Amino acid sequence: MRLKNKVAIVTGGANGIGLATVQTFVKEGAKVALWDLSEKGADVAADLKRSGHDVIFKKVSVADKLQVDEAVREAKAHFGRIDILINNAGITKDRTLMKMSKEEWDDVISVNLTGVFNCTQAIAPIMKEQNYGRIVSASSNVAIRGNYGQTNYVATKSAIIGMTKVWALELGRFGITANCIAPGFIQTAMTDLIPEEVRKQSIAHIPSGRWGQPQDIANGYLYLASDEAAFVNGVCLTIDGGAAR
Repeated sequence: MRLKNKVAIVTGGANGIGLATVQTFVKEGAKVALWDLSEKGADVAADLKRSGHDVIFKKVSVADKLQVDEAVREAKAHFGRIDILINNAGITKDRTLMKMSKEEWDDVISVNLTGVFNCTQAIAPIMKEQNYGRIVSASSNVAIRGNYGQTNYVATKSAIIGMTKVWALELGRFGITANCIAPGFIQTAMTDLIPEEVRKQSIAHIPSGRWGQPQDIANGYLYLASDEAAFVNGVCLTIDGGAAR
């Protein structure tokens, strides 16, 4: 039980990587606040409660600071503390540079970057009071290698690596670690939209010979959220089968 009695907030926890993370965390003993815009999150929480786990669901737009602040207050009131923040929520709105609209740019920045800032800024003071915290955010291997048609997405994921390093410097003395994960291609509903030919081409450039599964990333979140990673701080862990090398 690597997270026994720890309280975790997982954003974007209703589907894909987030769902795998919530399921992994409760198996490891964590109590979880699942945040998502999808009402599926309520069903996920209800199923886990029936299995004896302490899980609450809140419909939250991480881009909305007021919603985030309210959700943090509710989680703190319910659990009494917050030990782990998994900044997993994210969206894509791909377009090449010369065709990308301001709305497509703004939407991705608001969720993937400002959303991570909002959640971390709201929860860090609680972790400081506890003298304990684990902050883990979702970057991407495209932050390292770039990706065609993803100016907005790559900008956010690159910035998350930088913010993580700043938070490690600022929060480390309060018993808080800040790290991020850079996934490669992961089999989710989002990547299911990628054409088959592009899928085959991408696999050809992955030394491990496959796309990752949500559980591969959930395992990375688990490690960085656990006490085993107590001396890991300011790191971006790439989980992509070797594709970014």
